[in-house]
Amino acid sequence: MVGEQGTATSVHPGPDRVLLPAAMAAAIVEQARAEYPNEACGIVAGTSHAADRGVALRYEPCRNESASPYRYAIHPDDAFRVLVEIDDAGEAVWGIVHSHVRSPAVPSLTDIGLAQFPDALYLLVSLADAEADPVTGAPSLRAWRIVDGTTFEVALEIR
Repeated sequence: MVGEQGTATSVHPGPDRVLLPAAMAAAIVEQARAEYPNEACGIVAGTSHAADRGVALRYEPCRNESASPYRYAIHPDDAFRVLVEIDDAGEAVWGIVHSHVRSPAVPSLTDIGLAQFPDALYLLVSLADAEADPVTGAPSLRAWRIVDGTTFEVALEIR
């Protein structure tokens, strides 16, 4: 298998497919639209890490400290609050979320370089018109694992 950045790899690190509740997907898209023209960001708490086949439990929208259409940085106060809540509840960081306002829902080189949670998914929503679902017009929402600088798409089932 060849990862998105062209690095030869032997095996997808998994999972190859995950379920995201429709209400959570809707909340992610709603926040991305509300934060436009800047990128939006947040954290998904889960029963365990996505890499360990955990289940997504809830989405915690966060402020983008960068307040930029080109970059995101989860505000440190929000990150601290959410990570403490997750830890206190015996949960795990299941996913890191952010939006791309003009580009596909694919991790950029910057996203890859800044990825700090190798066992989590990176969920990206694209607000670019060219990336919208041709039938429904819904923004593109995709999931990725970023492991050792290589990206692996994870099929996202929303229901």
